[in-house]
Amino acid sequence: MTLRVGVIGTGMIGRDHIRRLTRVVSGAEVVAVSDANEQVAKEVASGLPDATVHVSGEDLIGDERVDAVLVCSWGPTHEAYVLASIAAGKAVFCEKPLATTREACRKILDAESAHGSRLVQVGFMRRYDESYRALKDVIDSGRIGAPLIYFSSHRNPSVPEHYTKDMAIVDTAVHDFDVTRWLLGEELAAIRVVAAKANSLGKDLQDPLLMILETASGVLVNVETSVNIRYGYDIRGEVVGETGTAALADRGLVVLRTGNQVGVAVPEDWRQRFIAAYDVEFQEWVNAVASGEGATGPSAWDGYAAQVVCDAGVEALYSGDRVEIDLGVKPALYG
Repeated sequence: MTLRVGVIGTGMIGRDHIRRLTRVVSGAEVVAVSDANEQVAKEVASGLPDATVHVSGEDLIGDERVDAVLVCSWGPTHEAYVLASIAAGKAVFCEKPLATTREACRKILDAESAHGSRLVQVGFMRRYDESYRALKDVIDSGRIGAPLIYFSSHRNPSVPEHYTKDMAIVDTAVHDFDVTRWLLGEELAAIRVVAAKANSLGKDLQDPLLMILETASGVLVNVETSVNIRYGYDIRGEVVGETGTAALADRGLVVLRTGNQVGVAVPEDWRQRFIAAYDVEFQEWVNAVASGEGATGPSAWDGYAAQVVCDAGVEALYSGDRVEIDLGVKPALYG
């Protein structure tokens, strides 16, 4: 079966996923597109055989030719499109955030629980990266004993002008929060946020930030965001266990020795660093949905949990306090 996908949002990430679905992933075709800028949607559709342009995301979801929906639009629109997809009984892949408030995420949890099976998958692609998967295998195997501390670093060479200090948490560290929950297999229970000496290249931003989190069992998690560090896009992670440590390896394919120095290349941006992870993510999603298994990747609960942690992180950033993270009751659907 070929999975017929409708894409809402044809900006940079939407176009990249359309390329992925049509040229990299097998078993899928893009049959419909929609964007707030209809002209952009028409330009994207012109490169797709027999793709329909819809004036709204809701119209696209209602298209009988669309088996599954991919949401890549502006974050505040996600809630409506995910809820509409659930109401239509269609699998929906939603780029983060699932929604922009705790309450909106809860509405999605309630709607999917009422449906009775999983339809929603959230785009936390780090879970599909081969290095992170290898790190999780080490943790789960017990080779380094029980995890005690996890260090996570998220470094960008620069960020756009519209980037605000809140975005260091809700747009950047959100990936670290999700992958921490996944790696350690438990929820985050509290967070503090400390601003370091300001990077002069960051203008008015509080950059870098150090976030100190605690898991439900007491594992200490340190998340560093440095978003004006210039040297490259560098993602790091290390687990300190009872009997050893395990860390993500450098990404360079070759070790270069020249000019009295030795080193590996650092990725330029997130697309270069995680391109393979995105490919694996979408192939597994297409396979699962097309087979009738439904969504098997990061769930609506994962999207909800990430948003709640982000909310607590923003509160901690402005208050300077340790903020407890209360997720509330987990619906039975998410086990």
